[in-house]
Amino acid sequence: MKMRRPKPIQSFKKFVRRHRPAISEVVREPTAGGIIFRRNPAKKDLIEILLIADSKGRWTIPKGHIDEGETARVAAEREIAEETGLKKMQVLDWLGKINFRYRRDNSLVLMTTEIFLVQAIGNTDSVRKEKWMTSLAWLSTAEALDKIEYEDIGKLILLALKKIRKTGV
Repeated sequence: MKMRRPKPIQSFKKFVRRHRPAISEVVREPTAGGIIFRRNPAKKDLIEILLIADSKGRWTIPKGHIDEGETARVAAEREIAEETGLKKMQVLDWLGKINFRYRRDNSLVLMTTEIFLVQAIGNTDSVRKEKWMTSLAWLSTAEALDKIEYEDIGKLILLALKKIRKTGV
């Protein structure tokens, strides 16, 4: 039995489809966001966390790029307001930073996200999602930890809960 060899051009096309072009640049993207909490309006001892579901349905926290000349703290407040419509908040503490990388076309993107503990104040039910989000919700801490897609953010939620309990805010 004679084995057929693939035609060279077909093999090349398959190879090109499987292999992306080499990375031609490294891009650093500083971002900031927050773990936003509130005391449930009906049950004050119940803490809730505000999460968003991105365009792919992955649950995460509101965050975005730090603009030129802006501090991470100010960027976190601005991004939270833009992404959730939350008008009143108080940034209480810096929780830490998360580093991750991903590929965008021919670039390797190195993203560093500064995360803050943020208390929602006033009418916290008036939040609204942006068009690109699939959902936005106040969740119990157990639900938030269950839904969060990123392990590093889950760890910072646990740290946030510890700080909330310790300070009694």
